[in-house]
Amino acid sequence: MFSLRTLHRAAPSPFRVCTSCLRNYSVASPQKEQHGQKQVIFSGIQPTGVPHLGNYLGALRQWVKLQNSAAVETTLLFSIVDLHAITIKQDPSELARWRKEMLASLLAVGLDPKRCIIFAQSSVKQHAELMWILSCGASMGYLGRMTQWKSKLSLPSNTSPLDPSNTSPLDPSNNKDALKLGLFSYPVLQAADILLYNTTHVPVGEDQAQHLEFTRDLAIGFNHVYIPSSSSRPLLTVPQTLLSPAKRVMSLTDPTKKMSKSDPKPKSRILITDSREEIHNKLKTALTDSIEGVNYDREKRPGVSNLVDLIYHFNDSGAVSPAELASDLKNMSMRALKERVADTVDVGIRDIRGRYEELMGGDQRKLVQHAEEGAKRAEEIAEGTMKRVRSAMGIKW
Repeated sequence: MFSLRTLHRAAPSPFRVCTSCLRNYSVASPQKEQHGQKQVIFSGIQPTGVPHLGNYLGALRQWVKLQNSAAVETTLLFSIVDLHAITIKQDPSELARWRKEMLASLLAVGLDPKRCIIFAQSSVKQHAELMWILSCGASMGYLGRMTQWKSKLSLPSNTSPLDPSNTSPLDPSNNKDALKLGLFSYPVLQAADILLYNTTHVPVGEDQAQHLEFTRDLAIGFNHVYIPSSSSRPLLTVPQTLLSPAKRVMSLTDPTKKMSKSDPKPKSRILITDSREEIHNKLKTALTDSIEGVNYDREKRPGVSNLVDLIYHFNDSGAVSPAELASDLKNMSMRALKERVADTVDVGIRDIRGRYEELMGGDQRKLVQHAEEGAKRAEEIAEGTMKRVRSAMGIKW
């Protein structure tokens, strides 16, 4: 999961990537170098405080696996994308706390600042600079067809940012007057985040394989305009999709929806810092059904299937599929199943919980220093990209 806000598919932009290219991207491996170029992996996550199991299983655990399996010469960058967070109004003191909690969480799950670059997006000024440059070539029509800003404002999918007649069906006052430039143009910042570091691969889930299309389009378009015909090296590296196994973790109170921090019910999610008691209490009240026994059916038994998924995700050496695992558990009662899940999850995150508590209870200056040192390393790469970009555009002395 590229953990910025999901870049939903929109109608075509002027620059397109061929289907065969996308196919090649979707199977690309970070272990191999293409045309002698070293691999660079980038991903980001918004500072929403302590991550929940969906964040961990869907993204953070995959980042750690990438870190531990990537070739030594591969560069890995993982960013706390706080500039994306402020596309909606934030309480400053709360945001500051969430940034620190997310930093501690990234370290607690196993990311090693000696092996990868961990930093806050806002600490590298080149993100904003490249966003502005890319904005000058980004299509308003393409951005207008993106669905993220419409869903955030509860607007119909066919809403146009230039049509004043559309208002929210849920709240007439929540119309496009509430649309801010940052929310509308966040995909351009997302593209800048990726392109700034000569990123070759972005880890995403299978259902997100098309979400990098806009970034690739911007890179291809920029290269087409500014690369001299005599040059064989692109100014901006066109990133490829690095598929990671999809791990959907659903809400414990409404298993038809994904686990989310925005859910007002705390019992809907398990945080990676929850105590054993908290985990057991939340799973005791997890919504299931009155059908006897256990079987795996996401459509008919979403609550039970979600619990089976949790056991499966935390037990890599067990069954080959959730359905096979459910078959092994078929005679188990709901109470016993929930206790099994609670024990499995607790064992799966207890070391993370312990490391997090040490980090947050220790020297805060040392904690922040990891991000500051990461930002210096990130800025060195970013400035190299911007020097090439400025020179090509004629805005460098």
